[in-house]
Parts: sequence; structure tokens; C-alpha cells
Amino acid sequence: MATAPAIPAINGLISPPTDAESLSLFEPPDELSAEADSFIKNHPLAQSLRQNPDFRESRPHLKIPEAARSQNLTGGTLMGPDKIWVPPLAFNEKGGKSAVLIYYLGKDLCGHPGIVHGGLLATILDEGMARCCFAALPNKVGMTANLTVNYRAPLPSDTYVCLRAKTTKVEGRKAWVEGRIEALTVDGETPVVYVEATALFIEPRQAAVSGSDNLRCGMNEPLTGSQAMARLYPVGE
Repeated sequence: MATAPAIPAINGLISPPTDAESLSLFEPPDELSAEADSFIKNHPLAQSLRQNPDFRESRPHLKIPEAARSQNLTGGTLMGPDKIWVPPLAFNEKGGKSAVLIYYLGKDLCGHPGIVHGGLLATILDEGMARCCFAALPNKVGMTANLTVNYRAPLPSDTYVCLRAKTTKVEGRKAWVEGRIEALTVDGETPVVYVEATALFIEPRQAAVSGSDNLRCGMNEPLTGSQAMARLYPVGE
């Protein structure tokens, strides 16, 4: 009986929701969350990317099994009203070329009063830039080797922002990515850039993910850390 609570999480790792399925999994807990969710989904940037066949839309945090979200920093601990209000909407370009994510960052994420904590910005940059390049790596998963962050302007809380990332170079198991977080604007407006970053992601040597992983799960043998990451943040359908 002690292992029963782990069963949903294991099933979620083996068969995570598809990108399309992840888009229908969020249920706003209150009116303000519903307003934020609607604003993000209907913003001109989201509408434009949704019509571009080179981009795939998803809500990656909702691919994490519900039973495991309480142990996930951005998908659980920091998600909810006055924090990361709603699961960010992600648009990933085919082949791991680029990515765009839209967030609404609330007042409970501050360092200085009214200013979003710089550590939170580094965290979501790390995550968004990693997801940008995963599809360009041989087994679609990588670990952060280094991350350099340059803060350009204070980011006020209760602000809609856009994270933009671009894979600039790929060599075997290594991918280099540039990214930034900027104000979410409408066409024609010049956005304020709050923070910029560069990073190197490396796919672990043991990261090969194959059908044998499912077999090992069925035999109660644990996945490696990199295999579990690939399950939690799957790329593509």
C-alpha cells in the first residue's frame, strides 16, 4: 500500500499528455486567474505563433504528472495566484531552433517590494532555454552546464512577460542558447528587456531513451535522472 500514491506519477512519466492535450488541462481556480489565462491565450503574439506551422503550442508544466507537481519548483511550488499565475504558454519551433513562452508574474515572487526576484527570472530562463534546444539534441534532453545572466531593468510584479530563446549552435550532445525576458507588448511597441542570458546545455551520455525504459518501469526498475527528465519534459507529441 505504501507504493500506491506513486502509481499515478509513474503512469504520467510513461505516458505524458501530448502537446495538444496539455492545452486543455488548466482549470483557473479563480476569476483573476481566468482573466490572465484568457489574456495570454488571446494575445496577438500567441495568435500569430499559433498560425505559424513551424511552431508547436503547449503548456509544458502540465505534462508533469499531477502527483509530482508538488515537488516541482516552477510547476508546483511557484505556480498559482499571485505567483506564476497560470501555466506559461509555450511555442517551440521545429528542430529546437527557437521558443517563445508567455508568463504572468505575480506579487508573491518579489525580492525587493514590487520587483520580481532576479533568481526567479534566472530559473525560468534556464528552464525555457533548455526546452528551446531539447529537440536539437540527439535524445531530446539536456542538463545545464553553465548559465550567464545579465539584468537590464527591474521587472515590476503583476506583469505579463515574454521569454524568447534561440538555439545558436549545436555540436553533438552540446547546444548553446541565447534568451531574454521582455515586456509583453502589442505590435509596433518596443518592449523593455528585463534580463538576457546565454547558456550551454549538454545531453548526458546515458540519456538514450528507448522503449526499453518502459519495460524497466514495468519491472519496477528505476529510470535514470536524465530519463526521468525526458519523461517530465517531453518534446513533441
